[in-house]
Amino acid sequence: MPRNRIIPYRRDLKQKARLLRKDGTLGEVLFWGAVRNKQLGCEFHRQVPVGSFIVDFFCHEKMLAVEIDGSSHDDEAQMERDARRQQQLEQKGIHVFRFTEHDVRDNLDGVVSTLLDWINDMAEDKVQ
Repeated sequence: MPRNRIIPYRRDLKQKARLLRKDGTLGEVLFWGAVRNKQLGCEFHRQVPVGSFIVDFFCHEKMLAVEIDGSSHDDEAQMERDARRQQQLEQKGIHVFRFTEHDVRDNLDGVVSTLLDWINDMAEDKVQ
């Protein structure tokens, strides 16, 4: 099995990521309960430093980041920062899914289904 690609990150983010793991939103806690222990067939980690950012959830094997956005992300300036951030992550070969806190709390099954579909499609593409 090939090793996961190492993505460099700012070392000062490591401690902040640890603090964020202890202080998750309800949506993050619910999502973590649905994806931990390889429940989707791949391993996710919480609050992972990637480059200059910390992503909410990251699967190294699939190069997949999942962001759970609260209401603070509804601000236009924040949406622009999120778009720039996502573009920088995608330039590193990372696929980014964004879900709202509301999506996760009210439709966790749909969120998980969306991710499973993408993971399965990715696996099929590798076979072909």
